[in-house]
Amino acid sequence: MFDAAARHLNFRLAAEELNLTQGAVAQQVRRLETELGHKLFLRQARGLSLTDTGRRYHNPVRQALALIEDATNSLVPAEQKVTLSVPPSFAAKWLVPRLPHFEATHPGIELRILAEEALSDFKHDGIDLAIRLGPRPSDLDLQSECLSPLDMVAVTSLDVALTLKDTPTLENLAKHTLIQDGHHYWDQLLRNAGLTAQKRLLQFNQTALAMDAAMNGLGIALVPQIFLGNPSLQQVWRSPAIKDAGFYVVWPRRKAPNQARKTVVNWLLSQRGDAH
Repeated sequence: MFDAAARHLNFRLAAEELNLTQGAVAQQVRRLETELGHKLFLRQARGLSLTDTGRRYHNPVRQALALIEDATNSLVPAEQKVTLSVPPSFAAKWLVPRLPHFEATHPGIELRILAEEALSDFKHDGIDLAIRLGPRPSDLDLQSECLSPLDMVAVTSLDVALTLKDTPTLENLAKHTLIQDGHHYWDQLLRNAGLTAQKRLLQFNQTALAMDAAMNGLGIALVPQIFLGNPSLQQVWRSPAIKDAGFYVVWPRRKAPNQARKTVVNWLLSQRGDAH
């Protein structure tokens, strides 16, 4: 109970993880502090923080619990099925090319991929883990790790790239056929720069389709750099960074520990910067 409160620095979140009431967690922590004769937490208006004594106490407690968890997992097989929700284009352009590596290194885990735009609430949909595009999730019930910042680049076929200037500007690109997906990044960029497209924009609802159209010489697409990997696509321009946006690995705090999910999270993060 102390470990959960120390990790979350929030009695409510610790209670949800342990399926107890917030009052029961707070009472047990107070009882532990009385037995030890030391304050473990500072109770402040904005939440909890560990005292110096609390931090010294938590480190060996956490290590001891980890040893117990490892010993238990060695005797009782952990759940080996993980359902991962991802945007369709992320699945097609980033995840699928890397799946052979996952299958080779983690043959005991059954990874189920659900390609969808809908955001999981992790409550009634059976989702264990998700990839989300946007700002870092602020929901206190969720944990997240940044897989990649959202760096946007303009890409096209080699034939179209040869018609561009050596260092094209946004104004120069606006004279060509532009391809955009459902995020409408070209519209936003041109509007912010006071420019208009000289030719009609080709519109697709999926980034993967916009990339395929660009690869086939239909125009210039603006896509996340993390999706690049096909040598048939030529990067011709980089957009200014989109502040605080990125691809995040997200999972619920309140679900019971799942070693297979932890393995998938670690594998996803290990693939950062790995070109395919």
